[in-house]
Formats: sequence, C-alpha cells, structure tokens
Amino acid sequence: MSDKVVTRFAPSPTGYLHIGGARTALFNWLYAKHTGGTMLLRIEDTDRERSTEAATAAILDGLTWLGLSWDGEAVSQFERAPRHREVAEELVRLGKAYYSYETPAELEAMREAARAKGLPPRYNGQWRDRDPSEAPPGLKGAIRIKAPTEGETVVHDRVQGEVRFPNKDLDDFIILRSDGNPTYMHAVVVDDHDMGVTHIIRGDDHLTNAARQTVIYNAMGWDVPSMSHIPLIHGADGAKLSKRHGALGVEAYRSMGYLPEALLNYLARLGWSHGDDEVMSIKDMIGWFDIGDVNKGAARFDFAKLEALNGVHMRKMDDHALFDIFVATLPYLEGGPALAARLDDQKKAQLLAALPGLKERAKTLVELVDGAGFLFAERPLPVDEKAAALLSGEARAVLRGAHATLTAVSGDWTAATAEAAIRDFAQAGGHKLGAVAQPLRAALTGRSTSPGVFDVLAVLGREESLARIADQID
Repeated sequence: MSDKVVTRFAPSPTGYLHIGGARTALFNWLYAKHTGGTMLLRIEDTDRERSTEAATAAILDGLTWLGLSWDGEAVSQFERAPRHREVAEELVRLGKAYYSYETPAELEAMREAARAKGLPPRYNGQWRDRDPSEAPPGLKGAIRIKAPTEGETVVHDRVQGEVRFPNKDLDDFIILRSDGNPTYMHAVVVDDHDMGVTHIIRGDDHLTNAARQTVIYNAMGWDVPSMSHIPLIHGADGAKLSKRHGALGVEAYRSMGYLPEALLNYLARLGWSHGDDEVMSIKDMIGWFDIGDVNKGAARFDFAKLEALNGVHMRKMDDHALFDIFVATLPYLEGGPALAARLDDQKKAQLLAALPGLKERAKTLVELVDGAGFLFAERPLPVDEKAAALLSGEARAVLRGAHATLTAVSGDWTAATAEAAIRDFAQAGGHKLGAVAQPLRAALTGRSTSPGVFDVLAVLGREESLARIADQID
C-alpha cells in the first residue's frame, strides 16, 4: 500500500445530496486535504430502479457549490459490473466462494425454519461443499462467499474503536446474483481496492457491512483499508434526522441563503471539534482536522446555531467577496430573481456601498435581499405599519425641517456631511437625534429598521434621498 492517503465519497444517486451525505463528503475531503492525499468520487448507481441522471447531477452540483472538489472523473459503479463479476468468479476458482442453486421458495422455507427456532434467518450453507455437477438443470446459480465459521472478524475502526463480530453470525452471503449482477457488498470492495482507497470514512449505518466486506478483502488477500464509521446526525430533539429537522438537499440551504463556508463550518462541528473554536475558515479546518478526533455519539442538527454561525461568517467576509457570492446566489433566493433583474451598474455600486451596513443586520443572504429592498424600491415607497407610525403629524414637521437642512448641504454628499447637517438641525431645534433619525429612516426605506440612516442617505445619493423625503411631507 502506498503512503499516500486516498479517500472516497460514494453516494447513491437516488435523491439529492442530503446534509448527512454532505458531512460525510466533507470529512473525506478534509482528511485527504489534511494529509496531502486525494479524494475520489464514486456514484453507487447499481440500483437501476431508483438511480437517476437528475440525482447524479444534483449530487455533483451540491458538491461543487460547497467547494468539495474531487480528483479525476466521477466513477460509475454500474459501469464496473464486468470487473465485479470477474472477481466473484476468481473467488470461486480460488475455492473461497461457490455457486448455490436455491429457488426463492427454498430460501423462504429456510428462513421460516430458522424463525420457528427463534434464530435469525441465515443461509444454511447447503451448497458450500456440494459438487456443482449436482446443480438442477437450467438453473443459474448465485455466487456466495465462504464466510469463516469460527472465531471473530475484527474491524479496527478509528472512530468506533475495535469492533468484534462473531463469525457464526456472518452467513455465506451472496456476492454475485444468479442474474450475473454483483451485490452492493461485493461491488464496494472491488471498487475501493481497484481505486486504491486507503481510508474509508462513512456513516456508522455501514458498520455491520464492514465485517462482511472484510471477509471479501481477506478472501482476495487484499489489504483492508483503514475504516472510520462516523455517527449519524440527529435532529435537535434527538430523533434520527428527517425532513422536518433539516434533512434537505444542500440546494435547499443555498436557497435559504447560507454561505457554503458557513455550512461547512457548521457540518464540521457536528461530531468533531477543535478546542473551543466555533468559527473556522476552510484553511483552519484542513489544518486541524483528524478523523480520529470524531466523536462516537450522534450529533444534533440545530438550525438556530447554523443561522447564527452564518451571520458571523457574513460579517467577517470581505465586502467584495460577499457581494460576488450574493449576486451569484440571487437566482436561488426568495425574492432574489426580481432583484437580480434590476441589478444594473448603478444598483451594483449602491449595493456594494450598502453592504457593510446591511450585513450587520442579516444572518442569511435571504435577509440580505430583504434588507437591500429599499435600494430597489420605486417611488413613492410602500411604507410598512411600523414605519407609518413613525411618520405621524409631529414627525412630518420634523421631516420638513430635515429636508430643508439636507437640501442646503453643499459640496460632497457623504454620510459624514449628512450626519453633521442633521446633528446641527436637531440641536438647534431642541430635538433628540432619534426623533429626527427615525422619521428619516421611515421616509427613506419605508421601514423602521435599516442600516445607519446616514449610510442610507449616502448610498441613495442626494437626488433620490431628497425625493423620497419629499414624498412623505407633501
């Protein structure tokens, strides 16, 4: 075996890339990056009934959006079926596997007999040592592996520790069906071996498969890769993750306005930690991650924590970088397409100028769309209920004075010149600053909350600002 680490992510294309799959991909990717290795991608599309092209495309799209790049082309498991057959037949030649010729009815009778004795339904090995010449004519046999019958099979797991399986519990399972199609159990081993995979990192729902797969590795005399079975993700209530908890495809998180980096940070923290570090960059995660540090227990998915973390990442992000991601994500966001349609050069410049103030108040890109709404509003502005309450009779009188003051601002129109003028006006009229700023905000944005009101004046510019205020005092 080479010293270079090779991991793999191997999803089944029966649906979108869900959040648990995304975390498995992330752990494989981080471990490969941390060790200077590579991560391969294999699409386990042997279930022809349920595998779809659309699901494969959605998985590739989800990984790409998250930035989890793989090395080389994605491998199709289905296309490798001839190789899986070849290995199964090789095992028969080596005397490590055999053809069995049961009809479905015979297998069912075998199961019933075991159940009647209170035993788990297992294959009884009746063809293990029989001569294939005794096979019923015209019946195609299935190939079964000769599982060891004594002792135990040990899985050395870097997360779960040493897991022991009594061999009496492993029956001679099928590796090649009678129709010539390989079973999942067998295909995985052949693919992982041929692809040079050194480290298998996957959900702990595969832990029992690990024992059976070890039997195939040993029968072929192949090295067993290092195994790490990571705990599943549960909902905040401790139940297995379902749609209502957030078991959605990653594309749903994109449309909810989460940043890829924040989502990866959150997923990395589900089951793995590095001291008290909550907020991590991709670079931090690569530097710190080790598969041996993953917890055994299930992690709980919490939307409130993800949202708070996303807000932190947005505030830390460079404005130009955030702007680029925001614009690229607009087509997927609620209310985004309408905004994207009106994003000309002038609006782009305004949006970029408004970002420092907008991102302080937003936890997601959807909230950013909402917060940026005032930039795109058509005059006369729709005014919400809270803002309308700030534009009462007395406030309108204050607004008139503020309008006259701002009209008289000469020279550059900036947040600083606007603020100086309004402070002077408030002081001269004996008003508290808030008594002037609140009606101004309502007139300029149609809302009671927004970025700082002087920033809003600067971003909207002299002409638009004065026109919006005038609309509310006429």
